[in-house]
Amino acid sequence: MRILFVHQNFPGQYKHLAPALAGSPANEVVAIGEEANVRRANGLHPRIRLLGYPEPQGAAQETHHYLRGSEAAVRRGQAVLRVAMALRQQGFVPGVICAHPGWGEALFLKDVYPDARLLLYLEFFYRARGSDMGFDPEFPTSFDDQCRLRIRNATQLISLEAADAGVSPTQWQRDQYPKPFHERIQVIHDGVRTDQVCPGPVVDFVLPGNRGTLRSGAEVITYVARNLEPYRGFHTFMRALPAVLAARPKAQVLIVGGDEVSYGRRLPTGESYRDAYLRELGDLIDNRRVHFMGKLPYRSFLDVLRLSCAHVYLTYPFVLSWSLLEAMSCGCPVIASDTAPVREIVKPGRNGLLVDFFSPAALANAVIWVLAHPEPMQPLRAQARRDIQEHLDLERTTLPQLVALVNGLSSRASGRPG
Repeated sequence: MRILFVHQNFPGQYKHLAPALAGSPANEVVAIGEEANVRRANGLHPRIRLLGYPEPQGAAQETHHYLRGSEAAVRRGQAVLRVAMALRQQGFVPGVICAHPGWGEALFLKDVYPDARLLLYLEFFYRARGSDMGFDPEFPTSFDDQCRLRIRNATQLISLEAADAGVSPTQWQRDQYPKPFHERIQVIHDGVRTDQVCPGPVVDFVLPGNRGTLRSGAEVITYVARNLEPYRGFHTFMRALPAVLAARPKAQVLIVGGDEVSYGRRLPTGESYRDAYLRELGDLIDNRRVHFMGKLPYRSFLDVLRLSCAHVYLTYPFVLSWSLLEAMSCGCPVIASDTAPVREIVKPGRNGLLVDFFSPAALANAVIWVLAHPEPMQPLRAQARRDIQEHLDLERTTLPQLVALVNGLSSRASGRPG
């Protein structure tokens, strides 16, 4: 079987699936991505052929602001198209194409390979109501924003029309897509390596700024996000901290994440959200006990989770973070926001606690209770790990499902090379 992966930041969500398929001598795997990102993927698997395209030019300044994303997507789609056409001229015709449609890369793949089966990774479909847009009154959206979203979805809709199948990581994320496409979309999460992402002792975890070390048994509160921003509830978390620090004088807080903005708007002042909320809270935040870790190597990130006595995960109704599942797989006591799609994973009283996203007081009370009652939390911690092991383990559950999906599409592909 010949499989083509297309992802501007390859491997992206294909970091397990692509090597698994490349591991079979019966398969030939090629991946296309943006040149700078593809170079970082060298070494992923020796049997994956990596092809890059130059970063395409963005939209022109005079382009209508609704259409700038669409224009940029078309330019990126054309860059992928050129690589795919050259690949076809070399004799490579895939039976299955796995692509992420979010940036336009899937727009023209069926024009090059009309007989291939196109499988899309469907991460998020934007809605003006009922999901992230308009969710947080502190950061309101305008009517213009709502109209712009409709055009923003056009790139995905064009790709969806050409697709043979799709995969979404949660039921709620799947359900954001238009109903006529639901039958084509399977719900399969990317999965967690639960044998690697597991509880364990931590000895001498070094704090930044020569502030000492932590080890298992210390009272540690953890918060993780790719970047510290409102979409991941950073403002609610920070506003909860003064009450927590006052009630738990021995608690240490580890905050993992960068100062950029992955989702939503940047602050008009140009400052980071971290600086903004530190300025807002002032002396209420004890800098000797609140540690901003930045972005960590994966091994250090897992040590943070293993130290955790109370792990906070907050999010708008949006894409579910891998870090929540990793925290549960490590047996963390999870306090999460009562939002979609978190409710699919965290069941209050079974494997964690849910709190109102908008209530720093409710969050603080939950964290304080968890720290004060470690014994009643032990069954929930154990169940959290079991739930991830039973339903979202990479090797035993999600990866076999994904491989089976690709194999099934390949068997239906017409004109498939032998």
